[in-house]
Amino acid sequence: MVLMAVAYFQPITRAELSKIFGKEVSRDTIASLRSAALIASRRRSPTPGAPYTYVTTRHFLAAFGMETLRDLLDIEALEDAGLLSRAAAQVEAIQAEAESEEE
Repeated sequence: MVLMAVAYFQPITRAELSKIFGKEVSRDTIASLRSAALIASRRRSPTPGAPYTYVTTRHFLAAFGMETLRDLLDIEALEDAGLLSRAAAQVEAIQAEAESEEE
């Protein structure tokens, strides 16, 4: 599920992933995905603490038989199945931005 969230919402921080799932996403989970070369860290987020953001890799695409991220399943179909909530993630991102601007 974490890998799926990274794929759909990249670039994304571990804190943003935790907000999506409603619980802490462990560093071990991130480390496992990085060790498998499915995700990589990229630029730092402009939010307080400047955490790394995560993105999928070319290995991710190859492992799942895709050429580009456009080959991902339609996000609306995932939302209809109750597997992903883009609206909830967007609300959380807006709230996080507003909090960082207040500081």
